[in-house]
Amino acid sequence: MKIGIDVSQIAYEGTGVSVFLRKLTEGLLKSDGKNEYVLFFSSLRRDFQFSIFNFKSNLNVQVKKFKFPPFLLDLLWNKLHILPIEWLIGDVDLFITSDWTEPPVVKAKKATILYDIIVYKYPSETDKKIIEVQKRKLRWVKKESKIIFCISESTKKDAMEVLGIEKDRLRVIYPGV
Repeated sequence: MKIGIDVSQIAYEGTGVSVFLRKLTEGLLKSDGKNEYVLFFSSLRRDFQFSIFNFKSNLNVQVKKFKFPPFLLDLLWNKLHILPIEWLIGDVDLFITSDWTEPPVVKAKKATILYDIIVYKYPSETDKKIIEVQKRKLRWVKKESKIIFCISESTKKDAMEVLGIEKDRLRVIYPGV
C-alpha cells in the first residue's frame, strides 16, 4: 500500500501538533517495512529536514516539498476544495491529513488526525482566522474522511457530540512520549 501523510505541521516545532505528528510519522516509518510512504510538506518560509526522524534512511519513503503559503492551501483545499493531493504527490492508496488543510483526493481514501475542537467549544479563546480555517477543514473531514484519529477519548466524545461524526469512524491514538 502507498500511504501519503501531510507532515507540514512538523515545521512548527515545539507545538503539540508538531510533536504528535512527528512521533506518529517516525513510528510508522520505523516499524513498517512493507508499505511505501510519501510525505507531503508545504511551507513558504520554513523547511523540512528528513533528518529530524531518528532512524536510518528508509528506502520506502519519498518527500515532496512545496513552497505554498498556508493561506493559499486554505483557499484551494478548504474553501474551493480543488487541486487533489495526488496531482502534487502522485497516486496513493491512503492520505492522512493533519491540522490545517483538507485536500480533495482523486481515488485515495482519507484519514485525518483530530487534536481538538476548541474552535467550537471555546471560540472566545481562539483567533477568529483560526476558527474560520478549522471550521472549513472540519466540514470536509466530516464529509470525506473514512477514519478520524482522535488524540484522546475526550476528543472522540467531542467529535461525536459536537460534530456529529459516527463512532465507527473514530479511533483513539494517544500521544506518545
